[in-house]
Amino acid sequence: MDYLRELESKRVHDSFDETMKKVGRCVCVPGPIIVGAGPSGLAVAACLKEKGVPCVIIERANCIASLWKLKTYNRLHLHLPKKYCELPFMPFPAKFPTYPTKEQFVEYLEDYVKKFDLEPQFNQTVESANYDHSLGLWRVKTVGVKEFRYSRWLVVATGENSEAVVPEIEGINEFEGPVVHTSSYKSGETFSGKKVLVVGCGNSGMEICLDLCNNNAQPSIVVRDTLHILPREMLGRSTFGVSMWLLKLFPICLVDRILLFISWFILGDTSRIGLDRPNIGPLQLKCTSGKTPVLDVGTLAKIKTGEIKVRPGVKRTTCRTVEFTDGSAEEYDAIVLATGYRSNVPSWLKDKEMFSEEDGLPRRSFPHGWKGEYGLYAVGFTKRGLLGSSMDAKRIAQDIEQSWKAEVKPFTAFTRTPAPAS
Repeated sequence: MDYLRELESKRVHDSFDETMKKVGRCVCVPGPIIVGAGPSGLAVAACLKEKGVPCVIIERANCIASLWKLKTYNRLHLHLPKKYCELPFMPFPAKFPTYPTKEQFVEYLEDYVKKFDLEPQFNQTVESANYDHSLGLWRVKTVGVKEFRYSRWLVVATGENSEAVVPEIEGINEFEGPVVHTSSYKSGETFSGKKVLVVGCGNSGMEICLDLCNNNAQPSIVVRDTLHILPREMLGRSTFGVSMWLLKLFPICLVDRILLFISWFILGDTSRIGLDRPNIGPLQLKCTSGKTPVLDVGTLAKIKTGEIKVRPGVKRTTCRTVEFTDGSAEEYDAIVLATGYRSNVPSWLKDKEMFSEEDGLPRRSFPHGWKGEYGLYAVGFTKRGLLGSSMDAKRIAQDIEQSWKAEVKPFTAFTRTPAPAS
């Protein structure tokens, strides 16, 4: 069935057509609409291209992979080996190191776009997307454009890291020094010679502390809860690779015990330096809560020598002082919020079934969260990094290809601009 002809026929008779005359034009997209031109969105587009299915990628920023290009610190490297971060149909260059730099990863993505001849439409922020049951199509509206795009399929590729999370801290507006989120942090050079409090002890918080140390700053890190720290490599291989191999042989609870024993042997007892571990193992914790273990790249050694101080939760701040939950207080020159990101899907996607309004993530956990109803898909929400995105991208493309071949005849998209309202 040619759904564009069906749409045109319905518009002739529906009152919606009268509304469109006042609102703007209707653009019918022959293939899926992909929202987001980060690695996940690009992966889906490439998989669709390989299957001969056209698509439209819309991106709110002015470039691909805006998080990587614009909102990451200079010393960032991939935390996992490159072979676990490849997008479909294109390996990393052999000359790249095991853990590519931020610049190398961006170069890889740009080459990926060229190889598959992808053409994202930039500066297109989605205002709303909802399913029109009367037409059987998704209707997408972008900010500042009097235009609706229609498609049978909608792929949400905005990912888990769309918006910076900025916690509410009592008195933070009174603090006289700079307060920056990691999305604005570039290098520790800016803070050389200063006392800096880093709030957040994930991989970014730990690595920023190390960067500050290496640039002659005096960092402290806030650790409010228990956390797992693992060496980035063990037994001559990446910890992630060892974990994947062990999971093929043993149950996850036993693999956790093995990882923790090796970590204790390499890193020692982290509780002695104020870093208590959770009662549940690192892989089980990842599966149940999505909390990723920290892969140590040298920060732990700086904590052991006292170059990086571990502090409890923040209670309040004043003009220069930070008070902690244990009653202690200390003066700082700057605060870096390594408090992560969250999904922004609930702010624009009107479907309430597939995505949780609480956290903006698919309600169904991996590996079932990639597909919703009425041609709605999600990629980049697995909490399993680029490997998870690549797996879902392939599933999505295969699923769309089946309905594409069964229901839609190839055609050229048309654009109809309604006559001016009288």
